Amino acid sequence: MEFLLTALPASAGGAVAAGAAAVGGLAAAAALAGKAGVVGMGRKDRSNAPPAVPGLLLIGNLHQLKEKKPHKTFAKWSETYGPIYTIKTGASYVAVLNSTEVAKEAMVAKYSSISTRKLPKALSVLTRDKSMVAVSDYNDFHKMVKRLVMAGMLGSAAQKQFRGTRDTMMDNMLSTLCTLVNDDPHSPLNFREVFKDELFRLSLIQSLGEDVSSVYVEDFGREISKEEIYQATVVEMMMCAIEVDWRDFFPYLRWVPNKSFETRVRTTESRRTAVVRALVHQQKNRIARGKAKISYLDFLVAENALTDDQLMMLIWEAIIEAADTTLVTSEWAMYELAKNPEIQDRLYQEIQQVCGDGKVTEDHLRRLPYLNAVFHETLRYHSPVPLVPPRFVHENTKLAGYDVPAGTEMIINLYGCNMNKKDWEEPEQWRPERFLDGSFEDVDLFKTMAFGGGKRVCAGALQASTISCTAIARFIQEFSWRLKEGDEDNVDTIQLTSYKLHPLHVHISPRATK
Repeated sequence: MEFLLTALPASAGGAVAAGAAAVGGLAAAAALAGKAGVVGMGRKDRSNAPPAVPGLLLIGNLHQLKEKKPHKTFAKWSETYGPIYTIKTGASYVAVLNSTEVAKEAMVAKYSSISTRKLPKALSVLTRDKSMVAVSDYNDFHKMVKRLVMAGMLGSAAQKQFRGTRDTMMDNMLSTLCTLVNDDPHSPLNFREVFKDELFRLSLIQSLGEDVSSVYVEDFGREISKEEIYQATVVEMMMCAIEVDWRDFFPYLRWVPNKSFETRVRTTESRRTAVVRALVHQQKNRIARGKAKISYLDFLVAENALTDDQLMMLIWEAIIEAADTTLVTSEWAMYELAKNPEIQDRLYQEIQQVCGDGKVTEDHLRRLPYLNAVFHETLRYHSPVPLVPPRFVHENTKLAGYDVPAGTEMIINLYGCNMNKKDWEEPEQWRPERFLDGSFEDVDLFKTMAFGGGKRVCAGALQASTISCTAIARFIQEFSWRLKEGDEDNVDTIQLTSYKLHPLHVHISPRATK
């Protein structure tokens, strides 16, 4: 769960890039007015500090991060400055990590010194000052809510309770695909729409106990549809998370108004809160009438350990993460399989050997190593979260042999880790065979760091891998896939995220039945 927020943490980790646009003028001002020249941004008083990327006075390296893909810039810099280096973003020193080895050291061995979250203003407001599992600091609150989410929804025992819902989700998606191809066999279909609708249905059932079709929102004075619920709780929140307050980089200018930013964030947060509170209220009334269901909300109400605001935030977190994160990896996996027919055929042959005439189920996953390889190679090549949300080094520590002082922010560049030529052979190639070194159960789930590591390991890793792998297998078992003509190089993503800019459009053909 911590790492599969997708849009939210990705935008937090990459906020330095979006902020560059807001302070771009300061770069020119610094260069012209002060003739600043180029200066090192490392701590000069520390002889064993990590290498520093040269930047300008006042703004540091912000002017070098104007483009929308800072993770690629960070990876390029690592070729010159090594797997760990520092940059300066306004008033803050930031250590950027670009290798799996150093990332694991920070997440596991040095976790006690680097466990505090550093959130930009937008995310601080949207998350009610870290009132969520994914972005809270590692403290008693985090331990409590992590236990609750594992026991109530994402742990192995809780996942068994939702097995039927996931099976229905798979059947519904296959049925919809069959209908679409039968109605118009020659037109490409929109994969994302099919997957998104069923994933949101699953998230509502898991979180609230039912697939809510509408809800009366008192603050709006009207009933809103399921599509409006999705917009307010998922889409609008992701877009708002990308909003950047330039004052995040210059805290000494907090007194300067930024009303347009504050209005956008507060309005979006208020709409989210109104909708989620209405959803929770509706389901609490159901529970009060004695109509209990298997859901995260029912579990949390029974525990009676949270305030109303905490309950609301945890339910929203469950909705947005389940509704969106798994879609990213599944969509990219189907893109790559449709683009590479020989790999698609190899996966199909493995499924046939294991399942024969029976449909793939979750029980088959551990016997499908090539499917597992496809999944993990997709996590590596299309990192769901290119940049891990910033952490704060709250005490002096050593990292990769360097002295990192307290007060430094830290960003883990997962894209850089997974494209590092010292760790991966031909990393620019999507090649599932590189993961054929063990079974589904034996593979290192954290080899790509997509699910994090240490005490903050992703709570949703089991659900994400189960849904995505089962869906990919069912899709390939039932249909042959090819991309819409001209989409072979359509790999643009939305701003700082891995979310595909253009939905995947594919041609599918039913497999010949025996």
